[in-house]
Amino acid sequence: MDIKPIPNRVIRPIPIPGHRTALVVLATVLLAVVGLGQPQTVVAENAPEVVFPRSSLTIETATGQYMFSVEVADTRARRMQGLQHRQTLAPDAGMLFDYGESREVAMWMKNTHISLDMLFIDEAGRVARVASNTEPFSLSPISSGEPVKAVLELNAGTARRLDIRPGDHVHHEIFDASAK
Repeated sequence: MDIKPIPNRVIRPIPIPGHRTALVVLATVLLAVVGLGQPQTVVAENAPEVVFPRSSLTIETATGQYMFSVEVADTRARRMQGLQHRQTLAPDAGMLFDYGESREVAMWMKNTHISLDMLFIDEAGRVARVASNTEPFSLSPISSGEPVKAVLELNAGTARRLDIRPGDHVHHEIFDASAK
């Protein structure tokens, strides 16, 4: 079998009226979709925005009573989102993770930019454990160590500043039988 070389030929595009306009439009759309190389937040299509109900709670310690405004993470979607991607948290704010029933839980700091104190709270509202100054972005589990109904996340240093310790009491409608 003899292989013959193909002669060099110049292939010229066939002019199509308006093709440059179409290319400019296509390029503009692609650049808008790609975002000119800027990092983009990817959100799953049809994923609902996670909205947290707000309420207040009081922590009763040996040194006094302290009120906080909290967002309540009482569904799987809300608990999964938590405080991820937040840059700040007000000094008198927090997030209360309500598990509905007592069980051993483990938390992590995935995509969490701020250091937190975590209060693990039993079904009677008693602080069972305090994990202080958690490490931002850490994937290491932070265990309750015993069955708890909820976890309260506060700014790092709050537990020390207010002298919050195991045995202190948290008053909130998820713990107080009188509120149900």
